Amino acid sequence: MQSESVYIAMAEVTGASPQRRFKGMSEYAAQLRSRESFKKAVGFRGYWSTVQAVSRAFLVLVCVGLLISAVGFYGSSHLLGKANDLGRRCSPRRGSAPEHFQRFKFAMVTCSDGSSTIPGRSFEGVMEMVAPNKKAYVKRHGYDFIDASSLLDTTRPPSWSKILAVKEQLSQYDWVFWNDADSAVTNPDIKLEDIIFSVVGDVKLEEMPDFIVTEDVTGVNAGMFFFRNSDWSRQFLDRWWNQTDFIQPFGQSKSGDNTALKHLISVMDKDELKQHVRVPEMQCLFNSNLWKPSWRSCHRLITVTKAVWQGVYARGDFMVHLAGLNDKSRWMRNVLRETDSWREQINSNEIVNSAMDILKSRKELMEPSQ
Repeated sequence: MQSESVYIAMAEVTGASPQRRFKGMSEYAAQLRSRESFKKAVGFRGYWSTVQAVSRAFLVLVCVGLLISAVGFYGSSHLLGKANDLGRRCSPRRGSAPEHFQRFKFAMVTCSDGSSTIPGRSFEGVMEMVAPNKKAYVKRHGYDFIDASSLLDTTRPPSWSKILAVKEQLSQYDWVFWNDADSAVTNPDIKLEDIIFSVVGDVKLEEMPDFIVTEDVTGVNAGMFFFRNSDWSRQFLDRWWNQTDFIQPFGQSKSGDNTALKHLISVMDKDELKQHVRVPEMQCLFNSNLWKPSWRSCHRLITVTKAVWQGVYARGDFMVHLAGLNDKSRWMRNVLRETDSWREQINSNEIVNSAMDILKSRKELMEPSQ
């Protein structure tokens, strides 16, 4: 090494003995090795400190990200639940339908096999839970509620049998309103005729469209829809039933009936579509989806915000639909409990307001006229 050569030269100049030269060289070499080891140790400690600092910063960022995600998840749920208070308009104006609309004969039709074959998405006990809710609604407005579970075709997944159930009742009513078993009425003040009027306008029954269905973030949704008593409706239901290529195996989360409906709508002639089918702008008019915080729902909220906003369930909506949700019994139980609590609050406020109006009227009567 160059440093050792310099040391030897200096030793020769000073006249040092060979033994002292060797000893000095060894000591010098040891010092050099010690310095190199120290530099390496210092460098390693510096590198390790940098790694630790970066790790701590990354951990802080992860924690902040998780906190923001948690706030976003549950904050979004709270915000969307107040959509109607924030200016969204889903419900039709009460009593807006003309007199001849109020003479229409309506049936609410549903069915279920109470199946628990799909992991996590069991319908077991759901029909028994929601039937009293729907029966109370139809009794209030003079409609009929029909549980068509006896018509289930056991050769296909249960949701296909909605086609048979609607067709069976169609000739006896002006309109048949199909609603999946995992749905419930959350605002019984809203009438079916007001919903129809808000979609079709003031026209005669025979001039109305035949099929009213909503769209969600994936397209038309076969969970809630209206069919008018007409030849076109019966023919369309037959076409829908005959889409056998779309039938899925038992136990799958998707049965194929919704995909078949999307296909029929997509290939329908434009003139036929315009004459016979209506899709309301707002899904929440009669098919609001309960929003559950999840990565998928948050992704949809970010990427298709308008569609989520138009379809998410909020207080005041006519019906809630637990489409795509697991553990349906638990969610439905919570919805019915919250709806009952909200209705009790509304009724209490109405009683208080009525009492205040009566007191105000009496006070005005007792005051001497000028």
